[in-house]
Amino acid sequence: MKSFSIAAVAALWAQNVAGHATFQALWSEGADFGSQCARLPGSNNPVTSVTSNDLRCNAGTSTVLSKCPVKAGSTVTVEMHQQPNARNCTIEAIGGAHYGPVMVYMSKVSDATTADGSTGWFKVFQDSWAKKTGTISGDDDYWGVKDLNACCGKMNVKIPADLAPGDYLLRAEVIALHTAGTLGNAQLYMTCFQLAVSGTGAAAPPTVLFPGAYKATDPGILVDIHAALSTYIAPGPTVYAGGSTKSAGAGCSGCESTCTVGAGPVATATKVSTSAAATGTAAPVGGGSCTVAKYAQCGGTGYTGCTTCVSGATCSAVSPPYYSQCV
Repeated sequence: MKSFSIAAVAALWAQNVAGHATFQALWSEGADFGSQCARLPGSNNPVTSVTSNDLRCNAGTSTVLSKCPVKAGSTVTVEMHQQPNARNCTIEAIGGAHYGPVMVYMSKVSDATTADGSTGWFKVFQDSWAKKTGTISGDDDYWGVKDLNACCGKMNVKIPADLAPGDYLLRAEVIALHTAGTLGNAQLYMTCFQLAVSGTGAAAPPTVLFPGAYKATDPGILVDIHAALSTYIAPGPTVYAGGSTKSAGAGCSGCESTCTVGAGPVATATKVSTSAAATGTAAPVGGGSCTVAKYAQCGGTGYTGCTTCVSGATCSAVSPPYYSQCV
């Protein structure tokens, strides 16, 4: 019995490690912005507390000096992978049977390069769950995460056509439910992208706050997907009327299936012209000086964030010229 328990724990640990992932790139109408306007997390680990401010844009994130210009009514495509800059399709975007919903929120802000995510959010996209005929557990059903993996980590998201123009944060999220059968063990992965939205709309959708929108006891967060499911209710508000949904189990479409890194147009984000831009640094979320957490990205191709590592770490090229990390 003891040896079985050790093996089971080891298998679970391996599964958890294999599954960690990060939303790290953004496409707009088939053009690749990469990570230019992404607030990349300090690691690919999940957030597990729904009462933490990390729920807004993840842990260890800093604002960046670029905004991705997009049009209201257009389609952006968020992209997730297990490791930084590992944008290939031979490895699952998020592995380890980390099944759960994929959701995207937006927040209207005065300046996307300084906003801390404390303003209200509205949901613009959801790919959640659908029952698969003949299954005996939720693991075997259709899930947003399975769609994400099938589409090389990509998920198409419509920017509502009626949104008022201006700066927004776009928050892409996966909630992995493989260990969510006990309180506090759902795994939440999110990244915020800084957008400048153009258009002629005037809509200001109703919003929720992070933290606050989710409770640890929500049925979409505290759920045993290893048992048979008759229904699943994703947490948070319903999708805004101007947003979009994808039916779990549907195939890849548009950029999800056609966008290939290096084989199509590359988009250039708008650099912010401020005193911060002159120094090559941006303030971290929450204020204070600009530093990068240990093991987080500090440089590389297309990177526009902070380049100064926390005390005791040095910014080193680990995959030159594409990726430098604080080690």
